[in-house]
Amino acid sequence: MKDRDETAEVLAFLEGGGLGEPIQRVDTHGAHVFLGRELAWKMKRPVRFSFMDFSTLERRRLVIGRELELNRRTAPGIYRRVLPVVRREDGRLRLDGAGQAVEWLLEMVRFPPDAQLDRMAEGDRLTPEIVERLARRVAAFHAEAAVVRNGGGHAALAEVVAGNSADLGGLVDGTVELVQIDRLDRLSRAALEQHRQMLDRRRDQGRVRHCHGDLHLGNVVLLEGEPTPFDCLEFDPGFATIDVIYDLAFLVMDLLHRGLRPHAQRALQGWLEISEDDEATALLPLCLATRAAVRAKVSGLQGDPDEARRYLDLAVAMFDTTAPVLVALGGVSGTGKTTVARGLAPDLGRPPGAVILRSDVIRKRLFGVAPEEKLGAEAYQPEVSQRVFRRMAERAARLLGSGQAVIADGVFGDPWQRALIEAAADGEGAAFGGLWLEAPEAVLADRIAQRRNDASDATVAVLHDQLRAIDRMQGDWTAVDASGDPQATLAAAWAALGTGALRTGG
Repeated sequence: MKDRDETAEVLAFLEGGGLGEPIQRVDTHGAHVFLGRELAWKMKRPVRFSFMDFSTLERRRLVIGRELELNRRTAPGIYRRVLPVVRREDGRLRLDGAGQAVEWLLEMVRFPPDAQLDRMAEGDRLTPEIVERLARRVAAFHAEAAVVRNGGGHAALAEVVAGNSADLGGLVDGTVELVQIDRLDRLSRAALEQHRQMLDRRRDQGRVRHCHGDLHLGNVVLLEGEPTPFDCLEFDPGFATIDVIYDLAFLVMDLLHRGLRPHAQRALQGWLEISEDDEATALLPLCLATRAAVRAKVSGLQGDPDEARRYLDLAVAMFDTTAPVLVALGGVSGTGKTTVARGLAPDLGRPPGAVILRSDVIRKRLFGVAPEEKLGAEAYQPEVSQRVFRRMAERAARLLGSGQAVIADGVFGDPWQRALIEAAADGEGAAFGGLWLEAPEAVLADRIAQRRNDASDATVAVLHDQLRAIDRMQGDWTAVDASGDPQATLAAAWAALGTGALRTGG
């Protein structure tokens, strides 16, 4: 009774002017949030659940401090400090200062709600470019996150899968279909067994880290143009001690659930361009399905059967058995290869689509610079190009072997480059399609002149050199007219793939 009375007293103090300004209070299952004009304060509720215990003042102090520390990893501009609510000698409450602490607050900077990525998605304002920038930031965060070798792995993910199956099966009759639950359970357990050694090996190699843990669109905000993750999972470090691909999977799954498959493809794309963790894609179907299953049971427990069924159907669909394919896009600079690649990628292969391997980006990675940073002539010497295209073929083979479709984007002007990428598909028994994009020189020169912030270093002078030197006999690669607008070129590329350009692997 004393704890409840004291909590009520603190709430009355904070709402009655203790924070120095009018506030709006928002309650969640684990916290009270007070919204001011420019700042916000979070106070943990004295609750105890099977997965969360804030029942004592000391527990709340520790978890508030942990929340500040962990969220400063990704959002230092939002999370300011921890403040005590204290009782003075005269018995009255005050914020900070001398006295006995009776509660703890986390002080944060407010941001406009419509800057959260879930609100942007609902308002059709979330672009694939924003998602790709977010994914790059997530990959950089994962690279710096603390390695944890006594968590994660096969056993940890198997426990989540088993818990999902049990909780879904315990939902009120009619919420979800038992046959669908059983199907998901069988598919998940089969994937767990298939990848048992990989899951444990990745843990031993440092791929299990203290991640964000709750990386969905509602926990990302656009601050000064940059997508910024906040509100990480702080109350139990074990829940956030996961394989980095499982952390990313929440974001990808959320986008797929919202029908934003092009955005989901760009999330995987951006993360892989920084991490180059290609083998992780073998775990992606299992991780996506598990994330969707968690959301299915939460929706069911919250009394939303329609949403629960949607998530459960999505979970099962993540085990798509579409065979991976490799599509190579060749042609001189300005033919629109990257635009075509981005148009093809979301609908090629299993969710969330094909991974694009772009020679220009691989070259920049070899030299340790950002994709938009220009390189000198030394980066385009024959020996460097050999490294670039061999790296592309190696990554293509690894992704295909993991079940993910691939689009290889490069000039492919030399026969050995084309042979190398075709061999990558053949070695994995994957279907292959080579498309050669063509357009008049004047069109190409105009496109190159208008480029801004692109990974390609090609100039109009480079185009002229390519046209003079390139081997125009492209073997059995199919010519595609790229002289029109992007939609027309994309349609022509799809038509080519559907009428013989894609040969069956074997």
